[in-house]
Amino acid sequence: MGWKETLDLPELGIFGIEAKIDTGAASSVLHCNSYKIVNEDGQDWILCELITNFETEETKVLKLRLYKTKLVKSSFGQEEKRYYIRTTAKLYDQVFSIKISFRNRSKMTYPMLLGKNFLYRRFLVDVSKENLSLKSPSK
Repeated sequence: MGWKETLDLPELGIFGIEAKIDTGAASSVLHCNSYKIVNEDGQDWILCELITNFETEETKVLKLRLYKTKLVKSSFGQEEKRYYIRTTAKLYDQVFSIKISFRNRSKMTYPMLLGKNFLYRRFLVDVSKENLSLKSPSK
């Protein structure tokens, strides 16, 4: 794969999202405008406002089952609590399981990062290329 790829997150209703490949980041991160954690009947959920169409900036509030909570160090060296869900990502006409945390990435160029936990033993990254998944023979 290239240094950036375009993929779908079908279970979240997000299609054609651009993601920067970040082999230095452990986990994958998706932009969300805001979120809050709620507990219903002993199960934790994350209510998050996601942009579902990046051309029109249409948003939707989704209620997603929380997979885990973890303390991580940001790229700035600060520890913060991250909330993860499990979902699927589609690229190269294949569907992959992925764990994603949420942050406000509105000041970043790309709304999503794909980290090494997703890439490991699946993909080889060629940083001189981009959007190889869109150029694959099945397209």
